[in-house]
Amino acid sequence: MNAYRLKPLSFPWPPVLYGLAILFALLAERFIGILPSVMPNGYLFYAIGGLLVAVALFLDLWAIKTLVEYHTTVLPHRGALRLVTSGPFRYSRNPIYLGYTLITLAIGFLTGSAWFFVAALGAAIVTTFIAIRKEEMHLLARFGIDFEQYCQRTRRWL
Repeated sequence: MNAYRLKPLSFPWPPVLYGLAILFALLAERFIGILPSVMPNGYLFYAIGGLLVAVALFLDLWAIKTLVEYHTTVLPHRGALRLVTSGPFRYSRNPIYLGYTLITLAIGFLTGSAWFFVAALGAAIVTTFIAIRKEEMHLLARFGIDFEQYCQRTRRWL
């Protein structure tokens, strides 16, 4: 049996990667601090940050609710039981990771630190290589042509 059919990851990397990215941004702001602040208009940036938090939480909760409704796993290191293509998965193949990225960006707007924008981009790239590609191989091994067709009509991120 193909190893990717069993489970995509041996460890739930994405939440850890985004946590490390946020920690990196906090430490970089504190100790390096060479990037310019992103707070020319505090209220506007707070509003954008607040909106991004709301969108990210809505997206994550909607995705989790959809996965639970389809009786498949929410955890990235467990094997999928069903291919879910409805709810937020109609618009993005990775809405939970997109939510993590939006939260990281939101912290950047709320704190005024440009390091969070760097961290969000870095976490998205690393997540793509460490987790998403393996998850996609898992889904391809499990669901074959159905997953291929889903990939053709739905973007990886947005």
